Amino acid sequence: MTIQCIALDLDYTTLNSQGQLSTYTRQALTCAIQRGVHIVVASGRALDSLPEEIRSFDGIRYAVTSNGAAVYDLRDHVCLKQYKLGEQSVREILRLSEGLHIACEAFIDGRPYAQADYVADPMRYGTKSVSYIKNTRTPVDDFRSFVLQNAANLDCMDLVIDDPKLKTELWELFEDKVPDIYITSSVGQLLEISYKDCGKHSGVRFVLERLGLPRESLAAFGDGDNDAHMLEFAGIGVAVANASEACRAAADRIAPSNDEDGVAREIFRLLGTEERA
Repeated sequence: MTIQCIALDLDYTTLNSQGQLSTYTRQALTCAIQRGVHIVVASGRALDSLPEEIRSFDGIRYAVTSNGAAVYDLRDHVCLKQYKLGEQSVREILRLSEGLHIACEAFIDGRPYAQADYVADPMRYGTKSVSYIKNTRTPVDDFRSFVLQNAANLDCMDLVIDDPKLKTELWELFEDKVPDIYITSSVGQLLEISYKDCGKHSGVRFVLERLGLPRESLAAFGDGDNDAHMLEFAGIGVAVANASEACRAAADRIAPSNDEDGVAREIFRLLGTEERA
C-alpha cells in the first residue's frame, strides 16, 4: 500500500544530535508534504518543549505529544484529544517513590514543570541534556505539594532515575500497585508515566482515524523503547541505526542513524526517489 502518513519521533531520530533538522531532512519532509503525505510528530516531548522549527514547519499539522497523552492541531492551535493521569495514581506514584534519590517532572496542558534542584543541576540526576532541561522546565521549589495540588490535572509524569536497578524495581512496583497507567522509557534514566490508554501508537491511531487512513498506509520512525509499539502498529516501522534493542526488534527496516540523515534517506526511498527536493 502507498504510504500516505509518516509519524516521526524527534530526538535522536528525526533531529540530529544537536537537536536540529538537517538540511537534507528538511528537504525530505518538504518533498513528502508536497506529494500529499501527512507528516505527524510523535514525541515524548510535551507541546511547549517541541522545537520551534518543528512547530512552525509548513505542512506539519498534527503532533502526538507526551507519549500519546495529548494530540494537537498545530495549525489551528487546539488540543484534539487528551488523557489525564488518575488522581489516585498520582498520589500512589508519589508515595511509592518518596525518599528516593530521583527527580520528578510533571506536565499540565503541555507545559513541563520540574523540581527546582533538578532544573538547577540536571546532571546530578544523570541527565546530560542540561540546556534542554533548563530551557524547557519551569522550576518548582516544593514540588511534592505542587503535584498533590494538581493531582487531577496532570497529563503525565516523568521520574529521572540515575540507577538502572532502581529504575527496573520502580517500573515493576508501579505496574503491580498502580493499575491504570502506561509506562515507557525514551532514554535510560527516564520512567515516563501516563494514563493506561496512552502510548504513541494510540495517538497516531487517533490521527489516522481523523484523516480516514488505514494503519497500513502509515510509516513510523523511532529510536527509543517508547517508539516500539508505534513501529509495531505501523504498516512500515523504521528504526534508526542508533535505536534501542527493543525499538530495533519492533522495526521492519533499519535506517542509517539520526546523524546520517537516516529518516530523510528512508523517506526518499518510500517516495520512490533519491532526488533532493
